[in-house]
Amino acid sequence: MRWKLLDAGPPATYAIVLATGDEVMRELGHIVREQKIEAASITAIGAFERAVLGYFDWETKEYKRNPVEEQVEVLSLLGDVAVSDEGPALHLHAVLGKPDGGTVGGHLLEGHVRPTLEITLIEPPAHLRKRKDPETGLALIDLERS
Repeated sequence: MRWKLLDAGPPATYAIVLATGDEVMRELGHIVREQKIEAASITAIGAFERAVLGYFDWETKEYKRNPVEEQVEVLSLLGDVAVSDEGPALHLHAVLGKPDGGTVGGHLLEGHVRPTLEITLIEPPAHLRKRKDPETGLALIDLERS
């Protein structure tokens, strides 16, 4: 993994390049904690050798894990970083392109990079705050606290 602060801002802008074998959630989480990033928007493109996507099951209030066990292109990866009660929280969604031209998408739970993932992280001047929503059990952006 390599990263560079492109502009101290505000907004601060980071370029992050992950390499073969890097796991996105672990590596990105490390940067967010190390740099004390409490709010950001994230976009990325690249490829995974395998991934796990999640689908939020409204009835159980848990993510159904959907493994993707093949090389795929990351056609779109979008998300954010916001402060939750436990500290900075990553929330990423991905659309992955399969070899046959089909796609699969969902909440990114794991993404194992091959050969690269190029990420742009933009930290806005105002911080987004999340709180646990009692109805869904999800950490959602709280505009009253942001």
